[in-house]
Amino acid sequence: MEPNLAKIETLVRQLLVELGEDPQREGLLKTPERVARSLAFLTDGYRADLGRVINQALFTQATSSMVIVKDIEVYSMCEHHMLPFFGRCHIGYIPDGKVFGVSKLARLVDMYARRLQLQERLTEQISQVVMNEVGASGVGVMIEARHLCMMMRGVEKQNSTMVTSSVLGVFRDQLATREEFLSLVGKR
Repeated sequence: MEPNLAKIETLVRQLLVELGEDPQREGLLKTPERVARSLAFLTDGYRADLGRVINQALFTQATSSMVIVKDIEVYSMCEHHMLPFFGRCHIGYIPDGKVFGVSKLARLVDMYARRLQLQERLTEQISQVVMNEVGASGVGVMIEARHLCMMMRGVEKQNSTMVTSSVLGVFRDQLATREEFLSLVGKR
């Protein structure tokens, strides 16, 4: 379901009033409309369809070598304060007869990141989808992100980075596989 932009605009206008602002001030006249469009874009992952994102880009390939895409930019919003968090996602998997079209991994990251999120959940959602959709024998996903809710407010720690990982299959069961993944993404 598409968001009701007119209703969001009304709510943002009311929010401005509650914050002590004048929504009729020149600099704020179009703010409700811009915020509504921005929020619709930043949450379009709720309206994305996994089948369309993957778009049949699974290809038969007889390989069992590790595939890694690293440094995928991640932009999301924390569900607790609706403030952004941003960083990098690294995905590795060991195919079992099928591989993803490489851009699909980045599109999967975007699909789940464009929701109100917890970094921990985001990491696990990505690893589960890769594991299930490609039928991998193992998956490793690591996200390193900076959270504005921790940097701008609360404890105000500007240099903090949160790191989460999800390892499934042989990435969980075999230390050597996990170590290879960490080494190849530059974290070992």
